[in-house]
Amino acid sequence: MTRAQGRVVHGLPEDVYHAHPALSSTGARQLLEAPARFEFAQSQPREPRKAFDVGTLAHSKVLGVGAGVAVYPDGTGDHVFEDPETGEVHDNVLASNGAASTKLAKAFEGWARAGGMVPLKRAEAAEVDGMAEAVLSHPTARVLLEQAGHPEVSVFGTDPETGVECRARFDFLGRVGVDLKTFHGAATSVKFAKAVADHGYHVQAAHYEDTLGFIGEQIDAFAFVVVEKDPPYLVAVFVLDDDYREIGTARAKRARELFAASRDSGVWPGYPSQIQIARPPQWAVYDHIDATEAER
Repeated sequence: MTRAQGRVVHGLPEDVYHAHPALSSTGARQLLEAPARFEFAQSQPREPRKAFDVGTLAHSKVLGVGAGVAVYPDGTGDHVFEDPETGEVHDNVLASNGAASTKLAKAFEGWARAGGMVPLKRAEAAEVDGMAEAVLSHPTARVLLEQAGHPEVSVFGTDPETGVECRARFDFLGRVGVDLKTFHGAATSVKFAKAVADHGYHVQAAHYEDTLGFIGEQIDAFAFVVVEKDPPYLVAVFVLDDDYREIGTARAKRARELFAASRDSGVWPGYPSQIQIARPPQWAVYDHIDATEAER
């Protein structure tokens, strides 16, 4: 994979990548929910989301690229902030209850983000450090992140069947593509398998591999490195089985077809207008059977 192809880009700033109009894996998943959701999302500005800050910084710490941490001065450490309006230096910008709600805290946040940093409270910064250390000390995760390759690789390719230009951003790209995910709760194989279905990670994996395929490249595997968000920050590494890969490939292809159809017609439909049937998932059926048998 070379820059000469014009399709694999190393070091592309994240905001530039996200501003590109090519179809992303997030867009593909929105299209599968409803093309109208995708169209609406495209019209909205991409604003920083506090809920994603810890995960974003964990990526940066692990990969050694991206945004840095700016710790809110809270009066207990050596962090200070010089108010750009008054020139005064403050060792605490938080409210008495520890909230980042004061005028000074807002000014600190603006200063940090303008400088390419993400503002975090001291405890959140400790979480980031803990997650990064856990990932880098995990033997399998470390091997994947130390393989020959590059972090934060952006790939652009056009689907020859639909003419849809696609983009993908690998957290690490070598012979194995890697995606780092932070995880609420226990990162067991059962719970991660459910998260794959809930969040469309199988569609993401297929979209990434397809985008590489459009420029004549391929990888040996696609792995998810998953780190829990709570101490002791346990780490697990997963690949998807053949069933998930088959489903993901079919759904990613369908997303491109929906994009092409809506692009060409100018119509971005929502949910079906007819009455739909809500069926219980298999786990709910099994729970009912178990509960019924237990009551006998």
